[in-house]
Amino acid sequence: MTTKRLAQIDKRIGTIKAELAAIGEMRPGSLTRQYKDPGSASGAYYQLSYTLDMKSRTDYIPRNWVRDVRAQVGNYKRFKSLSAEWVALSIERCRLTMKLARRP
Repeated sequence: MTTKRLAQIDKRIGTIKAELAAIGEMRPGSLTRQYKDPGSASGAYYQLSYTLDMKSRTDYIPRNWVRDVRAQVGNYKRFKSLSAEWVALSIERCRLTMKLARRP
């Protein structure tokens, strides 16, 4: 069972690597629509808020770039998710490898 699981882990890690290689441009943060006058919902603009190098930052995004920035933020979230899964699988793989090495 352990060697079968190792093969499954290796296959999934290979898939993750391929998915990571296919990710395009990415940006961290969250994109929100803000209003200059929230009461009447007028004067809408978009802002991207994120933290980089332990500093909070805000970028104002022109309306014609909103679709692209949304895709970039989605790519970053996908990147983080795949990276976390890869790390978890690597830890499991290391534990299984050590377990197999202890067997006589």
